[in-house]
Amino acid sequence: MRENPLVLHVLGARPNFVKAAPVVRALGELGVRQGIIHTGQHYDALMSDVFFADLGLPEPVANLGVGSGSHAKQTAALLVGLEGVVQEQEPDLVVVYGDVNSTLAAILVCAKLGVRTAHVEAGLRSFDRGMPEEVNRVVTDALADVLFATSPEALSYLASEGVPASKVHLVGNPMIDSLYAALPSLDPGPVVEQLGLPGRYAVATLHRPANVDTAEAAKELVDAVLDVSRQIPLVVPVHPRGKARLAEAGLVDGGSIRVVDPLGYVDFLSLVRGAALVVTDSGGVQEETTVLGVPCLTVRPNTERPITITHGTNRLVTPALLPAAAEKFLADGASTPAGELPVLWDGQAGPRIAKVISAWLKGDNLAPASQGKRPE
Repeated sequence: MRENPLVLHVLGARPNFVKAAPVVRALGELGVRQGIIHTGQHYDALMSDVFFADLGLPEPVANLGVGSGSHAKQTAALLVGLEGVVQEQEPDLVVVYGDVNSTLAAILVCAKLGVRTAHVEAGLRSFDRGMPEEVNRVVTDALADVLFATSPEALSYLASEGVPASKVHLVGNPMIDSLYAALPSLDPGPVVEQLGLPGRYAVATLHRPANVDTAEAAKELVDAVLDVSRQIPLVVPVHPRGKARLAEAGLVDGGSIRVVDPLGYVDFLSLVRGAALVVTDSGGVQEETTVLGVPCLTVRPNTERPITITHGTNRLVTPALLPAAAEKFLADGASTPAGELPVLWDGQAGPRIAKVISAWLKGDNLAPASQGKRPE
């Protein structure tokens, strides 16, 4: 290992930025030399640039600007772009996050170039290979040299896939670190006023391929969302992915639905914090609503984050069952017992990850990360 080793973080989509920010900050405090590669997988400024500002991330050393496209086209562009940057930068470790195509491409490039890698959010499984993200997770965990798990069940999943326990560290969830850091700034008032919302409202975020990639699926989902909007005013920040398809299916601004552009990190979480209900198919939103104690209905047949159901406010629903489930949640409210958040969701995952990486760079033997407590 070089005397002054370099760590590169590969970020492609807005959840990556949220997970990386606490790690980048903690590594910086330890004096580790590092840089960010922004792949541009989320090409809209509202989907990426504003997150750099909101989260205090440094300017990237490279921005590949790969944009949208099919999985094959996007991944191919990522492979070519990342190979050039990795060869130029010569990192000692590349850190990847989550399960997006940028993560898959980076792990493949590094494996072929002989560059060591670490995966933050390892071991999450939906056990549905029909999800592109599930394929990305499995391949990434099989190739990574260091794996950081956010929840205990991930340890058993990785063990069953033959990942040596010596590679795996249970560290908690860095996305929750970012949420705790942002809490003092999360005031629903300004964004509610800006969007012209009433005091009681719901939020929906929908972009998964199974929900928006076919006209039939989009129509079924939009019909269910429109039914929810008849129960409570609904604001929908629309992801560029699937925007046209959802609009064709009838998801348009007007009446009891506000369809808006993507929001920045602080604005979006402020909106969620003040909501009576969240409808989503996003993984990260399931986690954030668990901590914020906001009722969450996830429109998917499965989740790679079951801990948000056992410890949180989250429930899985089909589009057909969404309106009835929303009616019940709106009547009952959230039901998160105090003090029962998942283990190590305490705002200290970033420092734990940084400590392991720093020790790894020095060649030290790594002990399992210690368990922490939820901050008051």
